[in-house]
Amino acid sequence: MGEPLFPIETEENANDKIGRVLVIACGALAREIVAIRDRNGLDHIDLTCLPAKLHNTPDKIPEEVRRAILMNRDAYSEILIGYGDCGTGGLLDKVLEETGAKRIEGAHCYAFFAGLDDFADMEEDQLGTFYLTDFLARHFQTMVIEPLGLDWHPHLRDMYFQHYTRLLYLAQTDNPKLEEAAREAAKRLDLPFEIRRTGYGLLDPFLGSNAED
Repeated sequence: MGEPLFPIETEENANDKIGRVLVIACGALAREIVAIRDRNGLDHIDLTCLPAKLHNTPDKIPEEVRRAILMNRDAYSEILIGYGDCGTGGLLDKVLEETGAKRIEGAHCYAFFAGLDDFADMEEDQLGTFYLTDFLARHFQTMVIEPLGLDWHPHLRDMYFQHYTRLLYLAQTDNPKLEEAAREAAKRLDLPFEIRRTGYGLLDPFLGSNAED
C-alpha cells in the first residue's frame, strides 16, 4: 500500500498544533501583523502572506486563500484571515464559511485601519478620496504608478483621477519618511494632501482577541 492521501493525526502531532494560530494575510499587511505580534508577545501566531499584487485581480483572492487554508489547517488549531472583502463580492466570505476560518471585519484595509464607522464618515464627508496606507506610501511606484502605466503615459493621470478631490494618507506609524513619500504621491497625482493617524485600527484587537493563548 502507498502513503495515505491525507496525513493521519496522531496524539503527538495533534499536541503540536494546540494553541497555534496561523494568520493568512495580504502581503500589504505583513509589517503591521508582525509588529502587533511582537509588541504583544503573541508567540503562538505564525504568519503567511499572499502577494499584495492580487489586489489587481481580486477575483483570484478567494481561491488563493482557500488553497492556503487547505495547505495549513492540519497544523493549526485556528486560522485567521488578514483580508477584508477586498473586492471579491462576498466570494471570500463563502470560502471562509466552507473552511471555518475567520477574517477581520471591513470591506478593505482602509476601513479596518480607520475603524468602520470613522471610515464611513470619511466616505460620506468626501467621496472623491484616494487613500494611502503605510504600505502604499512605501510602494506607490510599483503598486500605483506602474500598474496604471503613468510612467509611460503621464497624460492618463488626469483621466484616471479627474473625479478625485484629495489624497488621504491613513498612517499606521509616525514615520516622517513615509509621510514625505505620501506627500510626494499627492503631488504626483496633483491632489490635495491630508493625513490621519490611525495606528493599526481593528487589526490589533482582531489578532489579540481571536488568537488563542
